[in-house]
Amino acid sequence: MTSIGITAQDFLLFLPTLTLTLLGLGVLILGLIFPRIYRETMAAVVLIGIAIAVFIIVNHNWSDKALIFNGMVSVDKFSHGFAVVFMIAAGLTILLSLNSLEGSSLLVSEYFALIIFATVGMNLMAASAHLLTLFLGVETLSVSLYILAGFRRGDKHSLEASFKYFLLGAFASGFLLYGIALVYGSVGSAKLSAIAEAISATNGNAISSPALFTTGLVLMVVGFGFKIALVPFHTWAPDVYEGAPTPISAFMATGSKAAGFAALLRVVITSGMMSNIDWQQVMWVIAVATMTIGNIVALRQDNVKRMLAYSSIAHAGYILVGVLANSELGSSAVLFYLLSYTFMNVGAFGVIAFMARGERDNINLNDLRGLAYRHPLIAVAMSIFMFSLAGIPLTAGFISKFYVFLAAVQSGYLWIVILGVINSMISLYYYLGVVVQMFMHKNDEEKPALDPLPAVALALFIAAFGTLNLGISPARWMEIFQDLARSVM
Repeated sequence: MTSIGITAQDFLLFLPTLTLTLLGLGVLILGLIFPRIYRETMAAVVLIGIAIAVFIIVNHNWSDKALIFNGMVSVDKFSHGFAVVFMIAAGLTILLSLNSLEGSSLLVSEYFALIIFATVGMNLMAASAHLLTLFLGVETLSVSLYILAGFRRGDKHSLEASFKYFLLGAFASGFLLYGIALVYGSVGSAKLSAIAEAISATNGNAISSPALFTTGLVLMVVGFGFKIALVPFHTWAPDVYEGAPTPISAFMATGSKAAGFAALLRVVITSGMMSNIDWQQVMWVIAVATMTIGNIVALRQDNVKRMLAYSSIAHAGYILVGVLANSELGSSAVLFYLLSYTFMNVGAFGVIAFMARGERDNINLNDLRGLAYRHPLIAVAMSIFMFSLAGIPLTAGFISKFYVFLAAVQSGYLWIVILGVINSMISLYYYLGVVVQMFMHKNDEEKPALDPLPAVALALFIAAFGTLNLGISPARWMEIFQDLARSVM
């Protein structure tokens, strides 16, 4: 009988994620004891808990890679780097939630707890050393987001978004689980280290059925493609982002996407699939299709949330280029890109949350006309985020694309970089179109004054600062991300 060795040291190394788990449970209990607690008080408790978890990560010496819980979870710099990105996204989402639209319909203890539990699922995905742990993380994240997308129960669009996300997400989970089963059947183990050994042993002869193994990997990529919103698994994203509460749309576009890429990198690096020419060609086509379709369809959008949804799809294609590079620079560029994308995309959604009034948060381009004349600081913040998403120099978006494309060129993918640059030029039209609406046009219609929202304004300031800081001083950040990438290579 095999003993399962779980020690106190395992829990100590897993402390950041345990802190979040206990925080989520504590928030639920707090909501039961004080059902009328102020939303600002609850948000403050959650933000303090997230800050404690980040403090534990930053101030702990993670020099060595450790496998804990009987080899199910990997504790290394890679997983903790991603965890910080997830918690930044969660913290900014909490701040965005303190807008005038969400009010009492959203800001109950369950809402905050679900955001925390979704972050726990993301952490599990990034730290997975076993395919079942990976699946557990995916489902913890997915179930939380299904509920959050439809949390505004009186809004039919929110309920529709939740239902669509649930149905398509269930299919994607089925693909992922079936793929895990085939990989397990081919290798005899679901541990990522065992899979790597089986692949490297005598050129994969330790795999009982290479065809089933390849099929399993394909099905797993389909599951990840849904979470990341890669073409052709992207169709859910525009409707769900538009119907979900704006803070949750921002959370799905950043944290969920980062978690999907973290899991994909784990599997890609471990399996060595990118050394296979067939996989390279498949990923090449998916990356080009994703960035091209995302940008072209975004050109036709008047609704800002739908435009950002298709923009999110296009950026997934850019990030996939870093995965395709299959190098230390490529992996670190993916990390850098995801952190940058978290700041600039949460910021863009934050402007929508700031402008949301009454029962409406679907802002059209016409609603932004003349914004610079009414609220210049908000217009300047939105411009920073649009410039960064477009890849204008001195912003995080430009540096992110530069590192991803540099990694691709060094790995011999010159043509995909050329196509990526062309796609970036296409995206200029709709990103700069937002800036033109704000600064070059005046709206003669009388617009109601925007109430001061300190929490949302703070989120916008943090996002703008992060976007500019990563763009102006990228070198020291890139050194950190290369160190993180090394821990899993």
